[in-house]
Amino acid sequence: MGETPNTQLPSSQPALRAQTLIERDRVVLSPSLPRSYALVIDHAQGADVWDVDGKHYLDMMTGIAVTSTGHSHPEVVQAIKDQAEKFLHICLADFHYEVAVELAEKLVEIAPFEEDAQVFFTNSGAEAVETAIKLARYATGRRQFIAFQGAFHGRTIGALSLTASKFRQKEGFFPLMPGVTHVPYPDPYRPSLVDSCCDNYGEVIVNYIESKLFNGMLPASDVAGIFVEPILGEGGYVVPPPDFFPALRDLCDRYGVLLIADEVQSGMGRTGKWWAIEHFGVEPDIVTTAKGLASGMPLGAVIARKSLMTWKPGAHGSTFGGNPVSCAASLATIRLIENGLMENARTVGEHLLEQVADLMVQHPLIGDVRGLGMMIGLEIVSDRDARTPSHDLRDRIVERAFEEGLLLLGAGDSIIRLMPPLMLSKEQADTAIDILDRVLSSVEEEHRTLAAVG
Repeated sequence: MGETPNTQLPSSQPALRAQTLIERDRVVLSPSLPRSYALVIDHAQGADVWDVDGKHYLDMMTGIAVTSTGHSHPEVVQAIKDQAEKFLHICLADFHYEVAVELAEKLVEIAPFEEDAQVFFTNSGAEAVETAIKLARYATGRRQFIAFQGAFHGRTIGALSLTASKFRQKEGFFPLMPGVTHVPYPDPYRPSLVDSCCDNYGEVIVNYIESKLFNGMLPASDVAGIFVEPILGEGGYVVPPPDFFPALRDLCDRYGVLLIADEVQSGMGRTGKWWAIEHFGVEPDIVTTAKGLASGMPLGAVIARKSLMTWKPGAHGSTFGGNPVSCAASLATIRLIENGLMENARTVGEHLLEQVADLMVQHPLIGDVRGLGMMIGLEIVSDRDARTPSHDLRDRIVERAFEEGLLLLGAGDSIIRLMPPLMLSKEQADTAIDILDRVLSSVEEEHRTLAAVG
């Protein structure tokens, strides 16, 4: 892994160099950036991160599931250097270059459907979602969309219109893009439409779309597509029940609606398969991807059935989409994923999920554990029997973990998400669990003390 980690434990109070940079940051950078805690990174390798004061951390959040191959993987770095020495930019919208064609060919090869595919490159996940919105409208001639409560699809206006995870993301920005209807996501731990989860809960949600929307407020003939995260991301790392996607695919087929899988966070091998939707045995019509696609370089893509890519030259484009350096990084990333990291995500992910499930037995603050591969969520509750979500306890656990040298991120109202680099070893996973175990014990003791006083 390179350097020997500094054993000095971090503190929630930044040291001098970190504090100085944070103060400079506050002067010149937008206050809209939420910032999770006072990490000021200096350098990183694999799953190890060092801040500007030399303190070491184990990374279980990878810049929100972005550095899929680990920080600064040598093969990715070399690919970036090699391409940078050739040329940095020429604009794929107007000209041609091999590295973009080669990457598109690879994405077509791993697309989660049998039909021939075509690819449009973007700079980010939000841009990929905007592209999918335009393509769905163009291909179908329809204008309406369905999305899910708790979903996160981005912050640009079209993507934000599909997003429904936090009110703050929309506050002050209305009116948004018209033509989006939100329905409940099938969350087995916190079910909507029924008093408790049932064996056919996924079908319950799909039946609601048909009976209440299509037969009521929203003509199916006006719906271009249904945007869905195969595993709910920002909304809480929710894995839907197994009957959900087959029922949703059937609904889309019967009404001529496109099934659009947002794999920006869940794709590129994170769940132990190229795409999370492959776990559910259905084929989407359009896939959006970004984040882990290029190990940290800015790149997104839309992969669609070729029969849908009927738009004319100039209908859509991008100056920087498919940047050659990012494409080179992505090709190196894909080679690493298919040559061992996807299998590692599956096996070490299973080990990590088992360890987290053991933590749940010991710690009453954990109300639920779920996930696939290296996309795992822990629901934090103040009362397990009542399933009472606790935003404050979740945030305290994340902050205490940072103090102990473990980098985590929250999701939804009360979820801690584990999204380590796909190269994480079992030993590193066990280290993360040991730290989390100590942190949970500490926070539970604080919680009991406060409850006794209050």
